[in-house]
Amino acid sequence: MGTMQTKNRSTIFNGLVVDIEQMDVMIGEQGWYTYQIVRHPGGAAVLPLHDDGTVTLIRQLRPAVGDFLVELPAGRLAPGEDPKLCAERELIEETGLNASSLISLGHIYPSPGVFDERIHLYLATGLSQGEAAPEDYEEIFCVRIPFAEAVDMAVNGGIIDGKTIAALLRAQRFVK
Repeated sequence: MGTMQTKNRSTIFNGLVVDIEQMDVMIGEQGWYTYQIVRHPGGAAVLPLHDDGTVTLIRQLRPAVGDFLVELPAGRLAPGEDPKLCAERELIEETGLNASSLISLGHIYPSPGVFDERIHLYLATGLSQGEAAPEDYEEIFCVRIPFAEAVDMAVNGGIIDGKTIAALLRAQRFVK
């Protein structure tokens, strides 16, 4: 594994959330190939685990797939923002929950063939209920279910959001 060789790099689209960069990349002995990569600032997502063994997930409309999905509270990182602070903020905004502890569950690249987006995953414990304050463009419904049921949903296709599946599977080692 050497360093990636690129040439002819240019930003061909600047959007509200993402930019698109085009570049030529040297692929081993095969030669140069043109790639378009969606540049995203990344995000943080948090799995709130209550003392009684339930988790709070959210259900929200995802226009990209034209459906409501069950997923973790999550949000986009501000430039230079600590992912842990982003996770805490999104947890409070979207669910009204405050956590006394956030445990890192690592990160994932949800679609590395096209996006450079990296999502940092956390497990939140020591939860207390406060007031939710979703963004104006968010219509969010909280869903509180047993952890084991959420894992079953991740396995059987009831939960189809990648970051949520990953966090549920990684959190299993922390759940008795």
